[in-house]
Amino acid sequence: MNSLWWFALPTLLLPIWWHRKKRVQVAAEPLASARFLPRTEPRQMRVWRWKDVVLLILRCLLLACLIAWLADPVLPWRGNTVVVAEGTDPQWVERQVKEAGFADAARLPLPAGDALAWIRTHEREWKPEARLLVLGDIPMPAALPQFVHPVELRTLARPATPSEVRVAIVGEAGLWRRMFAALTGPVRVVVEDAPNAKTELIVWNKPEAPPASLRAPLWWVLDAAAFPELAQAKAVDGIRYADSARGRVWTSSAWPPADPAAARRLLE
Repeated sequence: MNSLWWFALPTLLLPIWWHRKKRVQVAAEPLASARFLPRTEPRQMRVWRWKDVVLLILRCLLLACLIAWLADPVLPWRGNTVVVAEGTDPQWVERQVKEAGFADAARLPLPAGDALAWIRTHEREWKPEARLLVLGDIPMPAALPQFVHPVELRTLARPATPSEVRVAIVGEAGLWRRMFAALTGPVRVVVEDAPNAKTELIVWNKPEAPPASLRAPLWWVLDAAAFPELAQAKAVDGIRYADSARGRVWTSSAWPPADPAAARRLLE
């Protein structure tokens, strides 16, 4: 869109037109002897001076610089490039570069979250025949940007950071304990005997309501009747949820989860 400003170059004719329209203002003074001279029509004379030419050139240059600044001209100078997301495994990068035939390409490190958007914004910097290889844990947008140049994307997800979730089970806990014990992966579940200040999830497996003072960020409830806030709760994928003073309350008729994988999906 910026290149459309080049169509404003004809405005350089305005200073020239303005200078050509200038006239020298001559003061007329009547003379006593002028009445004996034959009558003639007054004429205007255009007088060009050296300083006027310099002023005209300066005005044209200023206007041309303004148009060039608005047009934001870019001379393509980049060739084949490997865009590497920051923090990507160097050994994996070298393998991908060799496989893709980009051994002689320039390297360009960029933040993973901004890589695709940055390339789209600065794509004018690449020569028409240039190719791009994007490597790393690149977040994929909902709609992939449209590029003029060939762009090959190879992703490598970073290993998940190990985490710990503290869970308290109130009521019948046998099935839930076995379920959490079978979980594998980066999320480690610590089942506690009773809720405390560090508890992140309370599994409420009782028909009666919990004490009003009991708090937790997340609740899994088997009997929704004990939680009035779930009466008009929203439902997503068979799970009803509501925010309350106790925390966010979830319930589902399909609980307990059928297998550890289903429980892991809920935790994640």
